[in-house]
Amino acid sequence: MKAPKLCVALDLPTKESNLVLAQSLKIHSTNLWLKVGLRSFVRDGKEFLEELRNIGDFKLFLDLKLYDIPNTMLDTLDEIHKLGIDMLTIHASSGVKAMKALAQYKQETPNAPLILAVTALTSFDEETFMQIYNAPILNHARNMAVLAYTSGCDGVVCSCFESKAIKEATHESFLTLTPGIRPFGEESSDQKRVADLAFAKEAKSDFIVVGRPIYKAQDPKGVVTKILESLQS
Repeated sequence: MKAPKLCVALDLPTKESNLVLAQSLKIHSTNLWLKVGLRSFVRDGKEFLEELRNIGDFKLFLDLKLYDIPNTMLDTLDEIHKLGIDMLTIHASSGVKAMKALAQYKQETPNAPLILAVTALTSFDEETFMQIYNAPILNHARNMAVLAYTSGCDGVVCSCFESKAIKEATHESFLTLTPGIRPFGEESSDQKRVADLAFAKEAKSDFIVVGRPIYKAQDPKGVVTKILESLQS
């Protein structure tokens, strides 16, 4: 079974603290993806991405969860492509027309980023999800994933609880990225559908996202080393 790739969430309150974290992980740069979320990108901009590239050979994951009309999303993807990032998130609920347009752009554009579509945020539990979408999480996530797959996206964002079912409904090569990973059973905080490393591997996740258990640790590099070793075991 192929080991999931580790994405480290750069969610600290200042650019400087995120850069210090990235610098501390430089030894693992060829094995890591760095996730730059909405807060960090709005605050620190494209210059922050350049600074991260200057630290090491990290892959960069821009987690903006784009959700707008198709033309606006397509224009935004064109601008994002100029930033040279490696992976991007959109919302699957933006619709088939939007996803097909972005997938076609990627097919026609050299070095365009991987496009992953968000199915259901991991902050939802069944009760709160039903209030908004009037459907069970698994059913909705699987349906959104099938739409993303047939539209040409590279994969989806989901929890470990949906990952295996999504691959069964699409294809083994269709990527699943699973946030809310608590590698060794740490506090779940605002995430509801969380999982540990063993569950992530069993769920066939291709990418896992770990934030607080790394950046709140006294020794972030040590935690990352332990995670990478565990993923390979």
